[in-house]
This record gives sequence, structure tokens and C-alpha cells, in this order.
Amino acid sequence: MIPFVLMAFTAGLLIGLSRQLNGRLSLSTSAMEASFWNHIVGAIFLTLAAFALGGLFEGDLENIPLWAYLGGPIGVIFIAASSWLITRIGAVSTTMLIIAGQMIFGILLDMIRGVPGDLTIRILGTALILGGMWLLHRPAKAAA
Repeated sequence: MIPFVLMAFTAGLLIGLSRQLNGRLSLSTSAMEASFWNHIVGAIFLTLAAFALGGLFEGDLENIPLWAYLGGPIGVIFIAASSWLITRIGAVSTTMLIIAGQMIFGILLDMIRGVPGDLTIRILGTALILGGMWLLHRPAKAAA
């Protein structure tokens, strides 16, 4: 279990770093261009890694439903939006809102799919994230 936790934690760190790098790139270009370069460089890296490690094009393409490819366009929208947002509302706010959105959608998907687990705890965890966002952005009180 610990290797999986470390892998997930490292992935989270890399997502934060990636958003920062794309946000910086979007300051010099645009969010769309930053997303374009992110995907081009990522595709080149993935291709080289797949050739080096094996595993490129091993799937059964005939049996993959077309809707399964929607992750690509959704990923482009996510990267462009987060590149644009991170330069305007900051890394913490962008990350917390993304995580809150993922948690809410994850709860809905788990409910639809009938995944076992404590729904109350999941909702409470999401509420804590949203509460953290509120604390971060609450209006400052006037000095007395």
C-alpha cells in the first residue's frame, strides 16, 4: 500500500509543478498555446518512453468505444483552463478548486456505479476542501 501512496503523492507533486510550468508558459504565449506545447512535448516524451520501455499500441483498437477517446479533448480543456487560472488566482486556489471538482464528480460517479464506501465521509471530505477554499478567500475584516 505504501508504494501506491508514494506514487499518488508524487503524481500530485508533479501535477502541481506541471500547472506552474504551463502557467508560466501561458504568460509568454496564451493558455491555448501553452496547452498545445504541453501536449506536443508530452506526446514526444510518451512516444520515446514507450519505444524504450515497450507498450505502445498494444491495445485492441477495434473494441474501444469512440467515447473512450474523449479523455484527450477533456485533458486539453483541463490543461488550458488550469494554465489560465493559475496565473490569475494562484496555485493553491486553482489546485483546491480542481480537487473539489474532482471530489464532487468522483462522489457522483461512485454513486452511479454503486461503488461501496461511506458516502457521508466522502461528502464531509469534499465539504472540508470547500471550507478551506472559503477560509482562503473570505473577505478580510476591517482593522479596528
